[in-house]
Amino acid sequence: MHITEKIKIAVIGLGYVGLPLARLFSTRFKTIGYDMNPERVRLLNSGHDSTMEVDNVLLQDALKSGRLVCTSDLDDIRECNFYVVAVPTPVDINHTPDLSPLIGASETVGSVIGKGDTVVYESTVYPGVTEEECIPHIEKVSGLKLNEDFYAGYSPERVNPGDKQHTVENIRKITSGSTPEAADLIDSVYREVLTNGTYKASSIKVAEAAKVIENSQRDINIAFVNELSKIFSLMGIDTLEVLDAAATKWNFIKMNPGLVGGHCISVDPYYLAQCAQRHGYNPEIILAGRRVNDSMGAYVASQTIKLMLKKGIQVLKSKVIIMGFTFKENCPDVRNTKIIDIYRSLEEYNVDLTVYDPWANRETVRTMYGIDIVNELPDEKFDAAIVAVAHGLFRRHEVDMDALLNPVHVIYDVKGILPRDIIDGRL
Repeated sequence: MHITEKIKIAVIGLGYVGLPLARLFSTRFKTIGYDMNPERVRLLNSGHDSTMEVDNVLLQDALKSGRLVCTSDLDDIRECNFYVVAVPTPVDINHTPDLSPLIGASETVGSVIGKGDTVVYESTVYPGVTEEECIPHIEKVSGLKLNEDFYAGYSPERVNPGDKQHTVENIRKITSGSTPEAADLIDSVYREVLTNGTYKASSIKVAEAAKVIENSQRDINIAFVNELSKIFSLMGIDTLEVLDAAATKWNFIKMNPGLVGGHCISVDPYYLAQCAQRHGYNPEIILAGRRVNDSMGAYVASQTIKLMLKKGIQVLKSKVIIMGFTFKENCPDVRNTKIIDIYRSLEEYNVDLTVYDPWANRETVRTMYGIDIVNELPDEKFDAAIVAVAHGLFRRHEVDMDALLNPVHVIYDVKGILPRDIIDGRL
């Protein structure tokens, strides 16, 4: 019997990671997507993905074929034998990793897993979490023992929200297993659906460590150029021009300054830092990079205010529009967006703030951050505009900045997407 006939997959968590994965698995395997949110499941079964990670036509085709089923009923996944956990792993207000979603998902798996079954974790964690934190919960709930009754693995997600090029089917994924045989099985399952294949790590801990350093490395690199941006601003030098010049050297790694938000790059370093501290090491570079990047929202706000003062614009009660609120361009994801840092910092100056983002869901923003945004440009004039997110319509200059702003105004271009001659400042 071929592996596609033996394996029945359940994906736990149908968010930015789980849904694309479930849809992809369904092209070769019978797949059930489980999410504890009935409203999320209802929308998916109507053929609509609010995250915009899966094309609605592809989703509808998968559902109509019967190879993909979405459910919030736990009984529907009891007959599966290959469980994939794809739930969020956030940090709390003190930047401490919050494993409660992962533990809850592990207990869910424990209530349905059977002898001979396999569970694979995709959620970002620090080394040791799968075997030391998650598996014990499965064992406790199920009464089964790892590597005797069931098997485990780790295959870290590499989803880049809004990126239609590096989708899950087109990337190379790391796989691993709790035994060599489990690793082979897990690797075979993923290879069935991945265009660019897999890389089989020697252990679960190696796979976990590989994932957590991927985003930590990017975070540190961005922190470096953010610090350069602050230095060059004081010197009156354009940072992006410096980076373009330096990039002519063959081994220079070019990265642009910016706000580092979202669910991965701004979170994963804290998982690695806590792991290091638990082993008696203080990770100075990792945490220094986090401090620099976490300071950038307030920096953008202060730079905008300084530019307004230089032009003689009365700051108190001035009208400022922030263009963009999602954590990155061309996606609706507002989780851990650093635009809120710009907003909160500007609030301290008692300015009249408007946030415009056609991609963000107004109700979601209100629930998560307690502020109101608009999805359409208001019919009023502003004293300053902060172009905070490089949405396509901003990059294509579809917003008439002359019509939006007063004759004396300030434009601060966080992403460096507007013509240099119309802006007053940028990172």
